[in-house]
Amino acid sequence: MTLQSLTPIPALTAREVCQRLRDAALEVLPLRRLHEPCEPGQVQVDIEGWRLTLDFDGDRLHHCQHCRSPDGREGTLQAWRYGTDPVSLLSTWELAQVERLLS
Repeated sequence: MTLQSLTPIPALTAREVCQRLRDAALEVLPLRRLHEPCEPGQVQVDIEGWRLTLDFDGDRLHHCQHCRSPDGREGTLQAWRYGTDPVSLLSTWELAQVERLLS
């Protein structure tokens, strides 16, 4: 075993995930809705290989439940402290843009 194989993979931060959502809101990166089965009220999206599970309350984006980056790192709502969910870091305009892209 190498030292590198013993080093845990760092979790995704809310800011890293938020940046992908911002890039999608600005249409710098394409946001693609995936049609994979998920829980009611949730939507799965792909942003350049980043897989996000987003939770909706009606038509309003509520929070990001889970994210997996192309390099295998993951972040979850349970791991992000209250108030640091990637969605809560978006501006009002960015949030509206993401909701528009998913409507």
